[in-house]
Amino acid sequence: MCNTIAKTAVISPKAEIGKNVSIGDFCVIGDGVKIGDGTKLYNGVTVIGNTIIGKNNTIFPYAVLGTIPQDLKYHGEEVFLEIGDNNIIREHCMFNPGTEGGGKKTIIGNNNLFMAFVHIAHDCIIGNHCILANNATLGGHVEVGDYVNLGGLSAVHQFVKIGDAVMVGGGSMLTQDAPPYCILEGNRAVIRGLNRHRLRLLFSHEDVDYISALYKRLFSKEGLLSDLTKQELQKDPENIFVKKICNFIMNSQRGIPVKRGGNE
Repeated sequence: MCNTIAKTAVISPKAEIGKNVSIGDFCVIGDGVKIGDGTKLYNGVTVIGNTIIGKNNTIFPYAVLGTIPQDLKYHGEEVFLEIGDNNIIREHCMFNPGTEGGGKKTIIGNNNLFMAFVHIAHDCIIGNHCILANNATLGGHVEVGDYVNLGGLSAVHQFVKIGDAVMVGGGSMLTQDAPPYCILEGNRAVIRGLNRHRLRLLFSHEDVDYISALYKRLFSKEGLLSDLTKQELQKDPENIFVKKICNFIMNSQRGIPVKRGGNE
């Protein structure tokens, strides 16, 4: 099959367009753009800057990808936005490239759904199989794992890290790091429990029971979370879930949002 490109689309001769690409009316494609095979752009999409889009993505009207970061520290240096394969990017989404202070790259993985008006700020890293609902907003330097769900109108503070299989409730404001597999909700968001629906899809019943017991020991017992985490690492240092969850907590720079009197 050949590319389908509307006559009203404005495409730089320096842009690289793959095979079987569809570009709708009034799209604007800039000099440094690369678009992979099978990707479809509906009408009115803007893609500029050093933006690389992988294969079989679907980008809906008025999405804006690759415009300069909304960061006053940006002074025109060469920066990049990289988007993987099989993503759905709905209407009016905005993804910015990186900055010099954050590695110069914003990176989006594969098989994600970004609903309308999602904003991905500079230097963010998004994993695979994530769903960001309408108006979800990520500040700069946010890192998101795989299988993460962010509810509509939720916001994530800059430099926050979100572990795998986390769910953040709609309308929440997340200002601290979210350990893997948990549900967070509120303003400011705190851990409310485990994302059991996602866990059951990813792991065996035995693994889910182990993770559940581990979370109870970490987040329900009295004592400092840092001390409880060290105890779990000493008790079962080779277990993959202990290492994943406890190392995430130990490496947190912004703290863990635990609603528990006198603890972190």
